[in-house]
Amino acid sequence: MKRNSGIESRRKNRPSKAPPPPPCVMVIFGGGGDLVKRKLVPALYYLSLSGLLPERFAVVGVGGDDHTSESYREYLDSEIGNMVSGELSQEVWKNIERRIHFLRADFRDQESYGDLRALIEKVDEQEGTGGNVLFYLATPPAFFAEIPARLAEEGLTAEEGGRWRRVIVEKPFGRDLQSARDLNGALLKSLGEEQIYRIDHYLGKETVQNIVAYRFANSTTEPLWNRQYIDHVQITVAESLGVEGRAGYYDQAGALRDMISNHLLVLLGIVAMEPPTSLDADAVRLEGVRLMRSIKPIADEEVPAVAVRGQYGEGKGADGAILPAYRDEPGVAPGSVTETYAAVRLMIDNWRWTGVPFTLRTGKRLARRRTEIAVVYKRPPLAMFRGSTVETLPPNVLVLRIQPDEGIEFGFGAKVPGAHMGLDSVEMDFCYEDYFGDAPSTGYETLIYECMCGDATLFRQSVGVEGGWKVVQPILDAWSAEPPKDFPNYAAGSDGPAAAALLAGDGRRWRPI
Repeated sequence: MKRNSGIESRRKNRPSKAPPPPPCVMVIFGGGGDLVKRKLVPALYYLSLSGLLPERFAVVGVGGDDHTSESYREYLDSEIGNMVSGELSQEVWKNIERRIHFLRADFRDQESYGDLRALIEKVDEQEGTGGNVLFYLATPPAFFAEIPARLAEEGLTAEEGGRWRRVIVEKPFGRDLQSARDLNGALLKSLGEEQIYRIDHYLGKETVQNIVAYRFANSTTEPLWNRQYIDHVQITVAESLGVEGRAGYYDQAGALRDMISNHLLVLLGIVAMEPPTSLDADAVRLEGVRLMRSIKPIADEEVPAVAVRGQYGEGKGADGAILPAYRDEPGVAPGSVTETYAAVRLMIDNWRWTGVPFTLRTGKRLARRRTEIAVVYKRPPLAMFRGSTVETLPPNVLVLRIQPDEGIEFGFGAKVPGAHMGLDSVEMDFCYEDYFGDAPSTGYETLIYECMCGDATLFRQSVGVEGGWKVVQPILDAWSAEPPKDFPNYAAGSDGPAAAALLAGDGRRWRPI
């Protein structure tokens, strides 16, 4: 009871919430898509529920769907109740719904952009949004360069008289290093770098942002956060599901492109970067870029030793149900050699991290859903325990859990009660839900809010995106040149291919998934 009382006291004494952003119109290209109904509209609802949506605000969905503004509102109204947690607040939702509009358009037809301009001006006048517009590209990547170019041609990206125009670009941002460079070049012909917000929804997760707070706001952490005390770091993003209707995209991408080149390298950057001089966007992103440039390049001949790929075959789920092989999933090409699992060992060549392996792994149809960062400390010496029953001292492990059970745990050695000196590992466990409650979110709320406020801290720069592709490009080239001969090489519902154990090396082992 005392603990719960303390939690409630902390909740009541939290700092006041952030102010709402300035007025704006949010234009969503691909307005009839799955991302909009599952993530973006619920995110706007949660922002409004928290008082973090502008009072003068409107949404314009743009797409090829056969909708009017009225039918679009009806469509979203029929979906929203299934997409948010808890009971839907009709008052909050209806306040958003009445300000939603739709424009049927062809993204490749310049005339459509003239229609969009007219609709934005009309909505701006009705809602008093001050001429500020946030464009969100929730479209296939083929339109990422074309839409901003056509917006610029119509004058819709010009910032005049104090108004702002910003563009959020979804992932995937390119397929490789060259295509990412080409896309950046194309965008910069239509927009200023400060107008481009390259989104990675992992940066919107509270637990990811808390890594920065944990590292730099606690004097017990940062002094030990280096090669003198840390043996290695494991970053895991494991999914229990298969491709779930995304085979058309996934079979052309694979795990390395889909996850490691962006999400996992983003996590690596936050864990390993040097302390920024402030929380200002430029300062934080500068350290991320410096870290990316410090990753030791992978030589072509090193790829087999530092990277492992896999594809799941038939297996069993936790409930005993038979899970199909990847090649048997709807939409997957027969005989596909696309990897559904990828693991990479990276080394960082700087003063803080030289000699510390960072192992990254991700995969589909693994034993369970789990995203975590495990920091494994060096083992202490055994000298003082010589002659006791203590034969080995397990390393201390700090685990930053990102999903699904967000929190931080720390394992350390403690004496087992009794006459003899015996040690066992015990854990301290901090759970976000226990202390801060289970705030509903999609992971997009913070990112949309920060973009409206003009804060680019949680968005990637062009050099950061290209830096991520530069890290994985040698692996992409090697895997493309030599197709795998052993696919499928792990069972659905398992921890992945046996060959991945080689990446740990030197007596190190992956944590069980």
